[in-house]
Amino acid sequence: MSTRRRWQAAVGERGWLLERERESEAAIAAERDRIARELHDIVSHNVSLMVVQAGAAREVLRTMPDEAATALRAVEDAGRGAMTDLRHLLGLLAPAQNGEDTDPGPARADDPGTPLAPQPGLDRLGHLVDRISFAGLPVEVRVSGEPRPLPQGIGVTAHRIVQEALTNALRHGDGGKAEVSVRYADHALRVEVLNTGPSVLTGTAPTAPKPHGEGTGRGLLGLRERVAVYGGDLDARCRLGGGYRVRARIPLDRP
Repeated sequence: MSTRRRWQAAVGERGWLLERERESEAAIAAERDRIARELHDIVSHNVSLMVVQAGAAREVLRTMPDEAATALRAVEDAGRGAMTDLRHLLGLLAPAQNGEDTDPGPARADDPGTPLAPQPGLDRLGHLVDRISFAGLPVEVRVSGEPRPLPQGIGVTAHRIVQEALTNALRHGDGGKAEVSVRYADHALRVEVLNTGPSVLTGTAPTAPKPHGEGTGRGLLGLRERVAVYGGDLDARCRLGGGYRVRARIPLDRP
């Protein structure tokens, strides 16, 4: 009986260890997915802006040097912003023992040692829209309802939705414009991004249209996962009249 009890205890302990190992593997996989989403958001958005601005600078370098210099400054700012965001993400993954950021990064000459900023929320929507508009995509913003403080995770998710949708519109659009709508409802936050584009209904579609979803699968998948964490839903599809629509609903009263 003593041997049997020891055997049962050993089996129980082994089962507990296996269960802990499975939980640890699941947590690691979830963290890898989160890191992949953050890297995509940072790299895709900033590099897309840099490509567009660099192309614009090349086109006007000889004829309009002042405009070319402005575009190159935008490339520099986008690159610096990407580096700052990456340093922030890497600092979360491998912080220094004293909790401080030891890598000063590429700071401006007149602003050395710029501290790390928190993740962006809807309070930085204007800055995002300005960058996209300057890159060549006119953006109109509408906010309805009574704006109120949001949980940080929901604010970051809403900002990422707008960022991904506008970046895709800038990258794959053909001289259209975009509309961003943010609605603070009683029990939910609603975010919608529309962009115009060629339509087969009007006969203005290009002969070789660029698929909007090309290269954006990870971004849209990541957005759906972000929204699902808060019990919301996200829909992204082509518009019948041309262009693309991204629409999300995030509950605000979920415990």
